[in-house]
Amino acid sequence: MPTKHFFGLEKNTKSNQLKKDIIRYFLNNGKTSISELAKEMELSVPTVTKLINGMNEECLISDYGKVQTPEGRHPNVYGLNPTSAYFVGVDMTRHHLNMALMDFNGDMVKTEFGLLHSHENTPESLDRLCNHINNFINSISSEIRKNIINISLNIAGRVNPESGYSYSSFYFSEEPISSILSKKLKHNVVIDNDTRAMTYGEYMKGVVEGQKDVIFINASWGLGIGIIIDGKIHYGKSGFSGEFGHFPAFDNEIICHCGKKGCLETEASGQAIYRTVINRIQNGESSIITDSIKDLKDLTLSDIINATNQEDTLCIEIVEEVGATLGRYIAGLINIFNPELVVIGGRIAETGSYLMLPIRSAVRKYSLNLVNKDTQIELSKLKNKAGVYGACLLGRNRLFDQ
Repeated sequence: MPTKHFFGLEKNTKSNQLKKDIIRYFLNNGKTSISELAKEMELSVPTVTKLINGMNEECLISDYGKVQTPEGRHPNVYGLNPTSAYFVGVDMTRHHLNMALMDFNGDMVKTEFGLLHSHENTPESLDRLCNHINNFINSISSEIRKNIINISLNIAGRVNPESGYSYSSFYFSEEPISSILSKKLKHNVVIDNDTRAMTYGEYMKGVVEGQKDVIFINASWGLGIGIIIDGKIHYGKSGFSGEFGHFPAFDNEIICHCGKKGCLETEASGQAIYRTVINRIQNGESSIITDSIKDLKDLTLSDIINATNQEDTLCIEIVEEVGATLGRYIAGLINIFNPELVVIGGRIAETGSYLMLPIRSAVRKYSLNLVNKDTQIELSKLKNKAGVYGACLLGRNRLFDQ
């Protein structure tokens, strides 16, 4: 399904390119005056005035009135018209779906968090996913629905957002999954890696405050990283960058879901915590988990996180061990990338200082002092919202990067 028509901007003309550049400026910087915009774009004021007037008539942007200045005339400021375009983001985790509708300005209009959905790599699971998304879209007013430009879906693992293929999930045919979903949902669908979406959500709307070199650690059931270099997401050649969890780290016999042994996430991830908690309880160690979970087959990662935050000694010890291991390898990332900021996010980050303290300690121990002194380590601000924010924002970006 082709990209939905958007005010004729798909036509490759000089005027349309300038309009896209103006839109990108508003996306990244917010409202501004014509004179400031002309200065930033290195265009004459009459040229920018003509473009702005045309885009205003097309309802792409809005006149937000005059702004107060210390002296001289008070200029009018312009910005994106929030109702001219909408974007749906879908963040698919192991057991839940988070969905959101975002307007053109980047503000959330509607959200739905924690919808139960057991992800399986089957056509039936894909159909259930489509049903959930359709129900969400059908709950939106028809006036807004007609202005939905695309749906952006986060998928864990190896995802090529340009080709539309996911090689870790829903790789059932030669047809790209983005194309299959576009037909099923009757909207243009784009896909991206879940960690990369979380990274971009945190970069645009979260804890990042002006830093341009950022690494986001997604410590969830698996383990991945998102990389931002000089303010731009790093994708790699095929969109597969960030497979931190599959770094060959251990000489163990634990088989990773990728099929190899010794991957970092076999001992530093949510699944590692889950496996260790069950093994140690079965070996007779005590935990408040057994007060509420009689059959360990019913145990979830959420139960372990909750127990940790309720000061369960066993769970705290295991989380801290994972934090120390993770911190050692984050130190390696800091030595390689020399980032301004490392953001710790994902489900395991919900344990807060139980994870953060051993990470910080290990980073100090194993990274180079001259390198790590310039690096802040912070918890995610958006938490479980990072993925769905990122999905919407990446969907918005994709429209103007084509």
